[in-house]
Amino acid sequence: MQQLVKLYQQWAGTEPAHIEQLAGAGSNRQYYRITAADGATVIGVVGTSREENHAFVYLDRHFVHHKLPVPAVLAVSDDEMRYLQTDLGSTSLFDAIRGGREAGGRYDLAEQTLLKRTIRALPDLQIRGANDLDWNQCYPQPVFDEDNVLFDLNYFKYDFLKLTGLDFHEMKLEASFRRFAKDLTSEPSESFMYRDFQARNVMLDTEGNPFFIDFQGGRKGPYYYDLASFLWQASARYSYKLRRELVAEYYNSLKQYVEVPSVRHFAGRLSLFVLFRTLQVLGAYGFRGLYERKQHFIDSIPMAMDNLRDLLSLSEDMLPYPYLREVLARLADMPRFAHREEPTRLRGDGYKTTEHNIYPAHPQDGPATFSKYDGKGPLVVRVYSFSYRKGIPEDPSGNGGGYVFDCRSTHNPGRYEPYKKLTGLDEPVIRFLEDDGEILDFLTHVYALADKHVERYVQRGFTSLMFCFGCTGGQHRSVYSAQHLAEHIHEKFGVEVRVCHREQGIEQTFSAKKKES
Repeated sequence: MQQLVKLYQQWAGTEPAHIEQLAGAGSNRQYYRITAADGATVIGVVGTSREENHAFVYLDRHFVHHKLPVPAVLAVSDDEMRYLQTDLGSTSLFDAIRGGREAGGRYDLAEQTLLKRTIRALPDLQIRGANDLDWNQCYPQPVFDEDNVLFDLNYFKYDFLKLTGLDFHEMKLEASFRRFAKDLTSEPSESFMYRDFQARNVMLDTEGNPFFIDFQGGRKGPYYYDLASFLWQASARYSYKLRRELVAEYYNSLKQYVEVPSVRHFAGRLSLFVLFRTLQVLGAYGFRGLYERKQHFIDSIPMAMDNLRDLLSLSEDMLPYPYLREVLARLADMPRFAHREEPTRLRGDGYKTTEHNIYPAHPQDGPATFSKYDGKGPLVVRVYSFSYRKGIPEDPSGNGGGYVFDCRSTHNPGRYEPYKKLTGLDEPVIRFLEDDGEILDFLTHVYALADKHVERYVQRGFTSLMFCFGCTGGQHRSVYSAQHLAEHIHEKFGVEVRVCHREQGIEQTFSAKKKES
């Protein structure tokens, strides 16, 4: 720490006003935010490997020279064990898309935009960043080669495959590995391979523009590797549709820098690297989970195995390694790695998760007109109870209203003296209605309609939806139904719900659940 402060003093010509240690990253380096008296900040880095630091500093200065979006190194200690760099803030792409990740892969449009913006920027770093780069400055080696591949494949074999107890023929598997390694390195490449391209290593500025960090392990290598590493990260849970869109974004961006192969060839090569990355990841999960017994990594294995099962469904000409496929198929069939069906988790912030046009159109129909109501968000649901004697509530949004449900067919507690002065919010009335059961059957059908409607309104980014429940006096059945639907929608979808029991003069708001950030 003292040496880092000394470096800062030499660079800034003044003492720092405050130093805050930041959370660690994937390497053993320590990060500090150093604040000056005027509030200006820089990041101080203390490394454990001179060679790793040297590689980062060299690559960073090279990328800055080519005007690529990376932090700028400001000062380096003589022994290269410490350096200062510009502060890119505290928002990583990983943090910014947490809501969609934790919702099981339901990324909203803002998160999808960040992902697309990031993946479009990657070829710029890979291709322009490779211009005039001295590959001998890279650490720990300058080029992605067969030795790299075989090292990681054996990591998978010894730290995952053997720990599962699965029986296999070592020499046959080794032969498959060698053929696989040869295929992965068969095409010449002049691009920069980031090596650790993931959402945690992308910082976002206030405009949502991506900046790349922690690229010190990069080297000359195929650009497919980084794309596979980013899009097939098991915990990200990108849907097939979103992943396909992101691959297309990358492919179209790549066209601006190099002559791209055909779509078929590109997809074939990418599949090889996806398989390689999946085996790499399983090797890491095996060591951290099956060997060190760390629960987080054990819990991550089924997601990686799902990726593996998807790969094994490809044709043999895409993955032409018969014995390797056989071993992996038996591995994927092991009961301990079976697919885990998880309940659908919807977004809880009321913003849309789907593009404007979510309806597939037949070519004969022509293009649909665009709705001016799409994409405004967030959704607010209004639920009313009322008496039919006083009329159906007006819709304050100006949309003309929504569902109106007639509760008068269900058993009325208001006919009985003990309940005449109570409402559907009172425990004796609730017990009466639920013991009778008619209102529960009624609401089962209401919930089915409401759930589909709310889900679609969230998908499209609409702002208002209204449900009304009427009964004779607006006191018992309608109040019970309105309250329970409001609580059901808020619990399931997390959107803002405003409930109004008009005849009782009671209003309540269930605030939207805050989006994780």
